[in-house]
Amino acid sequence: MTLLLLIRHGTNDWVHGRLAGWTPGVHLNDDGRQQAAALSARLAALPIDAIYTSPLDRTVETAQAIAGPRGMPLRLVEGLGEVKYGEWQGAELKELYKHELWPGVQFYPSGTRFPGGETLGEAQMRMVATLDALRAQHPKGIIAVVSHADIIKLALAYYIGMHIDLFQRLEISPCSVSAVFFTRMGPRLLAYNDTGSLEHLKPRPAQPPAETTAEAPATPEAHVSPTAAVPTAEPAVVSSEAAAAQAARAGMTEEALAEQPAQGMPDIEPGSSNGVETPEIPPNEHQATV
Repeated sequence: MTLLLLIRHGTNDWVHGRLAGWTPGVHLNDDGRQQAAALSARLAALPIDAIYTSPLDRTVETAQAIAGPRGMPLRLVEGLGEVKYGEWQGAELKELYKHELWPGVQFYPSGTRFPGGETLGEAQMRMVATLDALRAQHPKGIIAVVSHADIIKLALAYYIGMHIDLFQRLEISPCSVSAVFFTRMGPRLLAYNDTGSLEHLKPRPAQPPAETTAEAPATPEAHVSPTAAVPTAEPAVVSSEAAAAQAARAGMTEEALAEQPAQGMPDIEPGSSNGVETPEIPPNEHQATV
């Protein structure tokens, strides 16, 4: 069963201004290189079996930051590349926002084709087919795939059963990691757009099989001491002012009150539970420390 790590490349100068697409020569900037180095450190605890990347410069540079400290080779796969935006490639986003196709890209991607490019549905099928072929080569390992925001969002939407027309609700940050674990019951999303610790993805050591005994298995609930569970009632203490007020209401003088025995401090014999019977603990039960 494969653990698939979907990783977006680091920041570059085109991230928030232009639609890079397959434009060559788009490299990581200083922030992107720092993000990639931090990403490599976050992934250090994971025993990655193979690293695959889109062939574009910004993804290759990000993947190199992961592979370098491990001494692992990179495997460039064209099917992991960015969406083919056609005539939109290289355009400024502020201009694309005004395009008549922009609402379709955002809210009806299943029926919208980029001019001279592919539909987002075609891009999704390309990415999913590529990922399925890669994980078939690593049926029990961990593979890292470095790609692009839109194409990762499309793949995640497919694997979690989200309709493609809703995929824009997903967010993929630079150098984020999303992890999908493939089981016999289908894919399971273990991490999404993660930019922090990945310690919870580290494989756990195999547990030895439980030994079979003739005794009945113990219940998972902790045994609580009955004496700890039943609070001992505090004896009520009546102040002298309250006693005087009670005496006044009863028509008693202070002298008569002084002759009354002390109130509110009943004698309790040592070892007494103040009237609460403590049940015996069966010899095979153990009291839990709370």
